[in-house]
Amino acid sequence: MWLCLMLPLFAEAQQVRVLSEDLKFVGDISTSQRKTIILQNESTEPITYFLKNVIGNIGSSQHVKICIGDDCYDPKRDLGKVKISLQPGELITDLYMDFDMGIVSTKGSFELNFVNVENIRESFLVEANYEVSNPNDKIDEFDYKEITLSDIYPNPSNRVAQLDYQLKNTNAEAKIAINSFIGNPVAEYQLDPDRNSLLINVSDFNPGVYFYTLFVNNKNIVTKKLVVKK
Repeated sequence: MWLCLMLPLFAEAQQVRVLSEDLKFVGDISTSQRKTIILQNESTEPITYFLKNVIGNIGSSQHVKICIGDDCYDPKRDLGKVKISLQPGELITDLYMDFDMGIVSTKGSFELNFVNVENIRESFLVEANYEVSNPNDKIDEFDYKEITLSDIYPNPSNRVAQLDYQLKNTNAEAKIAINSFIGNPVAEYQLDPDRNSLLINVSDFNPGVYFYTLFVNNKNIVTKKLVVKK
């Protein structure tokens, strides 16, 4: 399950736009990741929001912190302390979510509910998905139970990128899914068990950072970064 676009809770005009469209945390146990939450005040008035509550499932082994600059808070304990003030038209880029993957393999989702301090009907949600895997499920960095997979190369790439692979179980269904930096699907490729390489034409991709994910039998195995340049 991957992280979705934040939406207002009520039908009245939304004051703040969330520009970071996708927050997703995919990684190994005992690691942590930080994602930026980008907000912009589209109104002509200064606005302050506070974190009202956390909705959904955060595993007992996982830990989340909301950071504003260098100040970090536990959303389970410090709801009243997480306040965001925006001047008219202001863009905030120093709001972060730190996610500790914990010590067990799991997946789930949760939402942060931010509310306008002067109008509790005006609010927005930040929805996050996470999937935590155990690195012991793979033999080494490139050799997994069902498949051996190389890093993508060249990386950065501006024309054709290549992945080399070998399906150890020819009955397994393997594919590579490519998403933009904000999580939008870009392309998907089935890995032919009778071949040992995949060529990806990136010349039509916009320059920027992408993420490619290996799925085997619809299970997320690993996600890595691809840089496209012109």
